[in-house]
Amino acid sequence: MAQPQACREPPEGPRAATLSAQRLRVLPAAVLGSPALESLDLDRNKLKHVTGISRLGRLKKLILSKNEILDFPGEIQSLVYLEKLELNQNQIRVIPEGIFSQLSRLRHLRLNNNRLCALPQDLAACQGSLQYLNLSNNLFRAFPQPVLHLTNLQELHVQNNALRQLPKELFQGQSLKMFKANGNPLREPPSEVCAGGIQQIKNYFVQLQEGLGQEDKRVKTMFLGASLAGKSTICKSLKQGQTKLVPEEERTVGIEISEFRIEDFTFLFWDFAGQLEYYMTHHVFITPQALVILVINLHMYQPNGDTFKDLVGFWINNLCMRVPSAVVLPVGTHTDCCLEADVEEKRGDIMSKIAAMLEQRRSNLSHFINNLEGSEESELYVDQWERLKEMENRTLTILNLVPVNCTDRRDIKKLEAVILEHVRNEELFPEVVRVLPPVYRQVEAAIVDVAQSEEVAGHGMMDLQHLLSKLCRQEHLASLGRELLRDILRYLHRIGLVIWYEEIERLENTVFLQPTFLITMFKLLVRYRLVQQLESISVDTLIGEHSTIRDRSNWVWTFKSKAMLCHRAVRALVKYQLYQEGMQDIFEDIMGYKPHEGRGKLFSLLEHFEICLEMKRAEALNPEAHEFVPGKPWETTHGLGESWYLFPTYLNQTEEVSEVWGGDHPEDLHIRAYFSPEIPEGFFQRFLVKACSFYSTHWVAKVTCLLICNGKALLIKENNQRAYSYLELRCRKPAERREFRSAWDFLMAVVSMGQKLSEEWPGLHVCVKTPCRTARCPAELPWPDVEGRMVVTKEEVRTCGTCGHRFRAELLLPGVPEQPEALPAQPPARHSVPSYGTATVGPGSVHVGRQNSSRE
Repeated sequence: MAQPQACREPPEGPRAATLSAQRLRVLPAAVLGSPALESLDLDRNKLKHVTGISRLGRLKKLILSKNEILDFPGEIQSLVYLEKLELNQNQIRVIPEGIFSQLSRLRHLRLNNNRLCALPQDLAACQGSLQYLNLSNNLFRAFPQPVLHLTNLQELHVQNNALRQLPKELFQGQSLKMFKANGNPLREPPSEVCAGGIQQIKNYFVQLQEGLGQEDKRVKTMFLGASLAGKSTICKSLKQGQTKLVPEEERTVGIEISEFRIEDFTFLFWDFAGQLEYYMTHHVFITPQALVILVINLHMYQPNGDTFKDLVGFWINNLCMRVPSAVVLPVGTHTDCCLEADVEEKRGDIMSKIAAMLEQRRSNLSHFINNLEGSEESELYVDQWERLKEMENRTLTILNLVPVNCTDRRDIKKLEAVILEHVRNEELFPEVVRVLPPVYRQVEAAIVDVAQSEEVAGHGMMDLQHLLSKLCRQEHLASLGRELLRDILRYLHRIGLVIWYEEIERLENTVFLQPTFLITMFKLLVRYRLVQQLESISVDTLIGEHSTIRDRSNWVWTFKSKAMLCHRAVRALVKYQLYQEGMQDIFEDIMGYKPHEGRGKLFSLLEHFEICLEMKRAEALNPEAHEFVPGKPWETTHGLGESWYLFPTYLNQTEEVSEVWGGDHPEDLHIRAYFSPEIPEGFFQRFLVKACSFYSTHWVAKVTCLLICNGKALLIKENNQRAYSYLELRCRKPAERREFRSAWDFLMAVVSMGQKLSEEWPGLHVCVKTPCRTARCPAELPWPDVEGRMVVTKEEVRTCGTCGHRFRAELLLPGVPEQPEALPAQPPARHSVPSYGTATVGPGSVHVGRQNSSRE
């Protein structure tokens, strides 16, 4: 074997060697013959055993992650100077005693993604030195006690194990600064408490010491399904214990939330409207650790037709992407309209097709995994492989379909019994039982009383300090402090009882005691038949907003053609709807107190969830400018003109973006981000808002978007066909080679936006590929893993394995730019045009016309 480059050093020997991704199966003799080594990186190899490592007695850093190690290397005990050890992403099951007792200087230890269920007792020997420990993605069912002796530990990761309880001793010291435990079926403290961070966990245990913990059995239950499936009828019938038919005109608009009890279980019912227009906001509230009741209209369902896709498949697919470990109970309604034999046939057909969908998903994941494993450079795709393996282990649990006649009380009671039987199953719902300090339950009960009192308006919005003062009036809560209330509100927010967005600056002091009102705010502008709502705005409302009937006609035309609403239109629309519902007293709070300035709470919510994009009209020339000097720009006035808001979910297709782009060219830098199983509903619209919020120069349409940054144009297209879902990104080939870096930086910044957004769908697989540059060649080059600041490729030339053509590497992959620390800078907008998509022109950077965009 050729001597590794890292080891070709002067006679005294090297101090560091990097042999990452070399497909090594044994340690090279050249490495073992370098006793002066202090750092050795063997990441991403094929090592099963590590023999001879004890010769490197001066090692301070040893990286053995992403190999195939089964047995913990015993020779590591000889590395007494070791400070950093990484053995993550192997197959280690047991660590023998006697290793860590020799590693008194160890500060950093990664053991995540192995098969560990216990730690050796002698890990405690590292108590004075160990500061970082990662045990995530293992098989721990009980918290490893040796960790409690690590008095200097600052960062601990135990995510995705099987822990039910955390010891309070872990949080009694002052050293721990970061702790992550998500993905465990925790009861004490509950996951919703742990999500609040170390201080909230500490506060939880302090409160638990003051009184015995109380078990809380609570289940969030989400009713999903197509429009008119019977979700509201079942929801209300279960709550009332008898049949309660809901007329079509009273069907759910947005989401309705209610609470009731079955024996000792409390159920929070979330009834989601079925129209596609509402799904843009639905996914925000579709959360894990919930029972999903998928309601299917059996009367409408036809085994041999296309109804499965709309009535069942759409929902199963989205659940697979959004909450891939969810428990789903299919419920077939309208059985009274079907023959008994038809009900059984349809039940069997639905269950078999769902099973086929899940099997197809497993098959697709296996196919992706096998492709990576069979690659000649499989070590370059370890991160993608790990994510796919994690996705492979997550699958929906589909319970047997329950057919229901909603007019028969016996069927409602039967369904109730089935639900109760399932939620009692700890294997299905390990987090149903939570242990809470008494004060949590007391504050919750008091908040419910406040929300239902006559003093509080139906919307339930309340200032945080005012809520605290009302709660403190109760004798048993007189000493309730603001910090403890914030802890409890975080918990109640995460279980869905109240809504409190402390991370949104304009809403951090507002608590929504009635979560349904938050849905009401969303559906003011994200709703079915919004055009009809615009057209119905009353004359009195128009006059109150200094508008005319002609203005209303213009609003309707602009919205239908461009999916845009001006600020006055939004105010008039919201005012009209709120006044109809008797909520005129909160209009100014929601929309702001000045027609052209105040923004209010509504737009804070819409922007936080990337529902709309604000745009300004062109700045006006300042008539009071002191002078005009040829060659210098006019002084302009700022803040004039009315804001406009683009709602991408309502966009129609247009040719304007294509015209401005000027057509694709064979030499474009060109990549595709493939989505499996498909691009989620609403994803592209949110992606547009995210990208256009940063790059103020843009044109947008239904499935296309053109961004301009420093004179460079980047086109994004959505293709969401079955088995062929991808986002395509194109950028013009730079004129000079030195410009490739900025072009790839631009591309990678936009790709990273999409990848960050895709993390909200844990069951979604995204893979970036570059098509071959040869015309009609179907080959694509998959991108390797991109970690931190790692360059994608250092090669000068890449060869297509299909057509054999050779290309300069920078035409296919970002070979020069590193992962950008910040997105490429965009000059401040000088002018913007509220036409379809909005073109905003930066100073001296680009000429904008309907036909092209060219750099000066």
